[in-house]
Amino acid sequence: MAITQRASRSVRSTKNGSPKLVPPQAEPARPEPDEAPPVEATATPPLGLDLDDPRLYLNREIGMLEFFRRVLEEARDPSNPLLERAKFLAIVGSNMDEFFMVRVAGLKQQVKAGVVDPSDELTPAEQLAAIRKVVVALMQESRQCWERDLRPQLAETGIHVLAYTELSPNQRRKVEAYFQELVFPVLTPLAFDPGRPFPHISNLSLNLAVLIRGRDGEERFARVKVPNTLPRLVPIKRSSGATRKDGTVPREHYFVWLEQVIAANLHLLFPGMEIVEAHPFHVTRDADIIIQELEAEDLLETMEESVRQRRFGSVVRVQVSDRMPERMREILVDNLEVTPLDVYSGDGPIDLSRLMGLMGVDRHDLKDPPFVPGVPAGLREAIHEGDIFSAIRQGDVLLHHPYDSFTPVLQFLQAAADDNDVLAIKQTLYRVGRNSPVVESLLEAIENDKQVAALVELKARFDEESNIGWAKRLEAEGVHVVYGLPGLKTHSKVAMVVRKEGTGIRRYVHLATGNYNPVTAGIYTDLGLFTADDEIGADCTDLFNFLTGYSAKAEYRKLLVAPINLRARMQDLICREIEIAQRGEPAHLIFKMNALVDKPMIKLLYAASRAGVQVDLIVRSICCLRPGIQGLSENIRVRSIVGRFLEHSRIYWFGNAGQPEIFVGSADLMPRNIDRRVEVLFPVSDPRLGKVIRDDILGVYLSDNVKTRALKADGSYLRVVPTGEAPAVNAQSILLKGRSGSSAASTPAAG
Repeated sequence: MAITQRASRSVRSTKNGSPKLVPPQAEPARPEPDEAPPVEATATPPLGLDLDDPRLYLNREIGMLEFFRRVLEEARDPSNPLLERAKFLAIVGSNMDEFFMVRVAGLKQQVKAGVVDPSDELTPAEQLAAIRKVVVALMQESRQCWERDLRPQLAETGIHVLAYTELSPNQRRKVEAYFQELVFPVLTPLAFDPGRPFPHISNLSLNLAVLIRGRDGEERFARVKVPNTLPRLVPIKRSSGATRKDGTVPREHYFVWLEQVIAANLHLLFPGMEIVEAHPFHVTRDADIIIQELEAEDLLETMEESVRQRRFGSVVRVQVSDRMPERMREILVDNLEVTPLDVYSGDGPIDLSRLMGLMGVDRHDLKDPPFVPGVPAGLREAIHEGDIFSAIRQGDVLLHHPYDSFTPVLQFLQAAADDNDVLAIKQTLYRVGRNSPVVESLLEAIENDKQVAALVELKARFDEESNIGWAKRLEAEGVHVVYGLPGLKTHSKVAMVVRKEGTGIRRYVHLATGNYNPVTAGIYTDLGLFTADDEIGADCTDLFNFLTGYSAKAEYRKLLVAPINLRARMQDLICREIEIAQRGEPAHLIFKMNALVDKPMIKLLYAASRAGVQVDLIVRSICCLRPGIQGLSENIRVRSIVGRFLEHSRIYWFGNAGQPEIFVGSADLMPRNIDRRVEVLFPVSDPRLGKVIRDDILGVYLSDNVKTRALKADGSYLRVVPTGEAPAVNAQSILLKGRSGSSAASTPAAG
């Protein structure tokens, strides 16, 4: 029976977050699963819709690949500067590497273990088959974008990425000299024969499979690793180009692929042997780390060993050239212990992530224009006077990076290290990067006799090695270093400074959506809040006691903390909005996040839509919710923005009958974030800051019609374009133009 009119219902949240719909009368019997109609964009689900039906949820893995497609669209977009387009293409390549190392590797493990999740529409094996189909198409489109579009256009501007066969005699002489001086001494050819086993091929390595013929006429296989210590795009000496119309003489830049340089000079590596053929290949291994923490007496030592073992994980993908003959592919398949379905072939560059090297070319006219981030006036004056704490005492301060500078965060920590009245600093560190000024401030604080505690998350994927190094250095200098809680990854972004003031103490807190990393703060959009609010300070004290000691605290005053109270509080807030709609009042939810995967939360959003709540979702990458299904999700709009900056902030806005509540923080709506990580969402209580978030941030994003794609019920995305007389709205460009600091307000703090 189709829904033609919405029935009045009451909604309650169950323990697992699933909405409990109580109909005014008995619902018709549900059809058996094999009788249920397919869910389509125009489908009208029956009144007794089973929200556990896996067809109501988009596949997570395909959703991630759709995000890669949106990044690829930016590489194709002629409105983007040319080198930025090459950068987007490189991002597709590096994202694909991580996708195989983690997501595909996990699915392969499930297939091997015979694990099948009945809540998923596709089995792990079916997901792998679907992934391969999409990946093959994506990589073909990526290579076409490079060969047919970007490479010719770059050449027109004086940036030439040449094949070795395209080099002039003079250029070849220069490249051969480069090879003999810098490349040849680094290479180590490894033979494969009855006396020497097949060499280990490390993760993400680019290699040459070489077939040589000896004087006895016998053919042999060898592997040559392309060194990752040298530029993958070999620069050839620049020359002056033709005079432009404006009278300037541009510099011409020439590059050639390193593996082609090595292939052309293999005779020097195998003297006296005939080089029959050589073909590049690229290996991706399972790089996800599973830690048996309860059995690990020393987590630091265990993590170090796990990072070392990552290079030996099972192979999940082999990329080869179309020109590689079948006999050589068979050698790789047999010895890398993969199947032919794990081999991906293509024409052109194998590892597109290497195109990131072009960003080093000194051509600012082909890149996004530089900008200087702003600092709020009151904060700027306080920093100039050497008293950032006074500005925070005056009222909460909101920073929107990268439009607002990250420098105040660094200065906050440095001031805490230098201030004689500061007693202690406590901070979570997830991804701080190399040469971290944040860590240097903590070390300086120790030298100045402050108490310093740092939670260094060793399990931050692909930053483990860097974090291990920082943890060792901090411990060596006397910092109280902890590595987190067993079974939980600490992903929250919190820094607390305890300062003696008068006869008491005051806690100054910085909470954020992004990492304490000044590099990513310049390219990711994130929000940070400075506050001296007493209750938030007390909550942060309880949080650090939970992280560093023993605590069974189940309630927090203002913070939503996963895995303690975040799920329950979010459920309550959504259900409150549903109840407002059921009273016939306007109800509205606006959520901005990186990913929406958690099914209990999706069920609640479906329930909100059915109750008449307007739901606007801004989801950067994966969204498993199907919007626009009549009778289920027609009140839900899902948008994704891909632009110059990586959208990384998480904002949860609840209309609350005209009294909005806003939470901001580190958590996406994913099971891992809500149940298996320590995450923090913090309230933005000041009405002026709330207005900034609603109107100047969320409102701008929802108005974007340049970089936005709208999700359809079938999982595809449709690019939004201006219609009629509507002006073009690029949210990131608008926010960039308003970076003077007006978006980072401060007002008197309560209490």
